[in-house]
Amino acid sequence: MILPSLRQLIDQYDLMPKSSLGQHFLFDPNLMDRIVKSAGNLNNSTIIEIGPGPGGLTRALLESPAHSIIAIEQDLRFKPVLELLKQKYPNKFDFILDDALKINLQTLGQEPRLIIANLPYNIATILLINWLDYIRSFSQLILMFQKEVADRLVAKPGSKAYGRLSILVQWLADVDDIFDIAPGSFFPPPKVYSTVVRLTPLSEPRFKANPYTLQNLTKTVFGQRRKMIRHSLRGLTNDAQSILHQANIAETLRPEDLTLEQFCTLANLLDKEKN
Repeated sequence: MILPSLRQLIDQYDLMPKSSLGQHFLFDPNLMDRIVKSAGNLNNSTIIEIGPGPGGLTRALLESPAHSIIAIEQDLRFKPVLELLKQKYPNKFDFILDDALKINLQTLGQEPRLIIANLPYNIATILLINWLDYIRSFSQLILMFQKEVADRLVAKPGSKAYGRLSILVQWLADVDDIFDIAPGSFFPPPKVYSTVVRLTPLSEPRFKANPYTLQNLTKTVFGQRRKMIRHSLRGLTNDAQSILHQANIAETLRPEDLTLEQFCTLANLLDKEKN
């Protein structure tokens, strides 16, 4: 069975990208192969793809030695395309027509389990934050984001990009930006560059902390990131000065100046204060 080209499929089924769904289709087979190869050894793994669209990256994944590919697509227009792939790879490919935000991915397929996806721009960050709750269910996550989001994932303290997302992700995983992709590689071209990022989950969080306390702490202080930490902590404690003193953190620092370890220390002290 010979599959039609991606452009033929788009024309045949009138599959023009929808900006409301954050759709930007990647056509370059060399880039798609590079994304797949960045995951390393895929033998006997389950790969979960979010938003396959016309199936360009899906085809590259299906040519890998992975055990199975499971695609999740919300846009029902792509059902005929996914059914074609199912016909060609009946024992290796399956798909789910649903909203990825509603699906617990750790229940899909066999281990080792990976996510490899060109994420829809409009829900990419939300998806990632949801997956952090069970990130150790995956051996890797190879994800494409807008470059601005990718910069936040790998950002270090003291930089403008450093914030809540940097801390929550780096607490649970090693993060590497692999390569950038220019707007012209997509249809339609987005207004910004994209970046492929690799997340390798840690067996345990980098530092001990209550995840809910850490989430609330980072949400609170980075919601007031230009304030000094002694001021932004006031919504969480009645004695910010004492907690900062115990953590050996200068009161005049701003949230973006604190390290991941310092945030975990603060989270532990806030929990201790409550108890």
